[in-house]
Amino acid sequence: MFIQVQLLNGLPTPLWYSVPPHLSSQDLTGKIIQAPVKNYIVPGFVLKQSTIPPASLTCVIKPIIGLEKLPNDPYYTTFLNRLSIYYQQNITLFIKRIHSFLVHKQAEPPHIFAHNSSISQKSDTLLTDEQRRVCEFLTPYIENPEYKPTILHGITGSGKTEVYKQLFLQALSLGKTSLFLLPEVTLAIAFEKRLKQEMPDTLLYGFHSGKTPKEKMMVWNNLIHAIPMIIIGVHLPILLPISNLGLIVVDEEHDTGFQEKKHPKINSKEAALIRAQHYNIPIILGSATPSISTLYNAKTKKWHFFQLKKRFSGTLPAVTVVSLTENKNRKEFWISKELQAAINDRLHKKEQTIIFINRRGVSFFVQCTQCTFIFRCSRCSVSLTLHNTNQLLCHYCSLSQPLPSACPECHASEQNFLKKGIGTQKVVHILQSMFPHAIIARADHDTTTKKKEWARIITQMHDGTINIIVGTQTITKGLHFPGVTLVGVLWADLHLHFPVYNATETALQQLIQVAGRAGRNSSSSSVIIQTIASHDLFNNLNEEAYLQSYAQEMEMRSELCYPPYYHLVELELKHVNEIAISQEAHHLIDTLLSYAETYKLPVTILGPSLPPVSKIKNIHSRKIYLKSAHYAAIITLYQHINKKNYSSSLYFTPNPV
Repeated sequence: MFIQVQLLNGLPTPLWYSVPPHLSSQDLTGKIIQAPVKNYIVPGFVLKQSTIPPASLTCVIKPIIGLEKLPNDPYYTTFLNRLSIYYQQNITLFIKRIHSFLVHKQAEPPHIFAHNSSISQKSDTLLTDEQRRVCEFLTPYIENPEYKPTILHGITGSGKTEVYKQLFLQALSLGKTSLFLLPEVTLAIAFEKRLKQEMPDTLLYGFHSGKTPKEKMMVWNNLIHAIPMIIIGVHLPILLPISNLGLIVVDEEHDTGFQEKKHPKINSKEAALIRAQHYNIPIILGSATPSISTLYNAKTKKWHFFQLKKRFSGTLPAVTVVSLTENKNRKEFWISKELQAAINDRLHKKEQTIIFINRRGVSFFVQCTQCTFIFRCSRCSVSLTLHNTNQLLCHYCSLSQPLPSACPECHASEQNFLKKGIGTQKVVHILQSMFPHAIIARADHDTTTKKKEWARIITQMHDGTINIIVGTQTITKGLHFPGVTLVGVLWADLHLHFPVYNATETALQQLIQVAGRAGRNSSSSSVIIQTIASHDLFNNLNEEAYLQSYAQEMEMRSELCYPPYYHLVELELKHVNEIAISQEAHHLIDTLLSYAETYKLPVTILGPSLPPVSKIKNIHSRKIYLKSAHYAAIITLYQHINKKNYSSSLYFTPNPV
């Protein structure tokens, strides 16, 4: 017996191995084996099996050492095959994501969880009627598995997490493992800490980039022994083989953070839905602002829809929209008189304030007023952002350089530099000058990536030490700060005019999410949203009225043939040579148009387009978009591309966000 094996150590060419007699009776296709390579043993994925060696093979065929010890997940290989078709990726790509756990050493003993069916009954008394209805609906499908995609639309502070906890406990009592997916590692860490405090007798693990190899190996060892547990993460958990998977929960399901930033851009929420359907288990999608596609599926595919309309404590804040163009005679351009007065009031009452702006740094760019020169990154097609340390920083490749004392072009002095726009650091500086006795902190990429500093900030927010926190997207997601009674949003229309089809949807979700941080423990709270340009979006900022914006957005999507009515796929070309990528992008467009016409494929082809940031780390990019009501037509068209004809790298991303 012979097998063709794709090694998981980066070698691109599959190799042939023989199968020892004690394994020859097994079908090894789709299994992971131990393959000898020189003096090493390397894990490999079996592509196919044959009773005779290939005729073209001239080298000596070595026997495999044995099989890797994996969790006994009978659906795993076919699930990965479905993912590979959807994302047009080789199945070994997904196997490689977990191959680091295939180690040949004795792991720690598994952590045993004592099954206790009384746990779920005990916590049931804490649920409201709204929460109990969700749990009573889903519990039978955990006990007797069935695919039940369920949407939980709950306003912020309404207790979605309590529903998740009840369902997790129910799954554990039946000996089943649950996946809990969140859109950011910082959020996963926060939820892990919270749930361990509230559910101390359960096996609960974080599984993400913030965990050590030893911590991940503990999870892997439990999976091998089929120990029931809760696994929390962002991208990695959905790719784990799990023999006793009983439930998947995707919280903040609307969030674009579920799509990976680097190619291939796998979307964990999409993968979770594929897995739940393939494994025939329930999946719950929770959000205060469900995505348009999710609401569309509730209507067209009859996904089950539940709402939590009441907060456990506190009330929804009053929302005020302030136009900065009409707000005259204020002390600082970026802080309206209304917001200044509200912050003063909160400081007097010893309550807390969140100030949200979706930009970090001091200013977007620095320009010389004498010759109009703008400081730009030498490796990316973006301007450099000025930070507090007087450093110019590229937010794409992290290039850093000091702000010079003179213009490189005309040699005008630094006094002639115009610093345009605003970021988190500048906001902190402005607020500190306006409220000198306030303790102000920052929550952006610069601080949240430093684990100890971010943990300190969260602790100080909870104990009331911090008066004002200025932050970007991180503070819009799932965090609970009881003392916050005021949220101020600066430049709320900043991202509304980005060249993406879902700009309005994501902007509205972001504003409602950050507004929901206010008043979670108070009956009197406010949200002040400052804008420069007007937009219809600002008429739908009340959480309870969120669904009213759905009809208007869907009408626009239907007219323009955008998701969820049509499938959208992004093809991205990357190349170090700008001339080469431009030529190849146009050649690819011509090829696609020709194929679509020849094979009568109902696909709209758009592009090639120059992305807003068309060069990152000296790599140029161009984008082509494929739209169709039939995903299979897009796949057929894409598979007709002969990639050997292009020196550019080509990447396939369905439903780009």
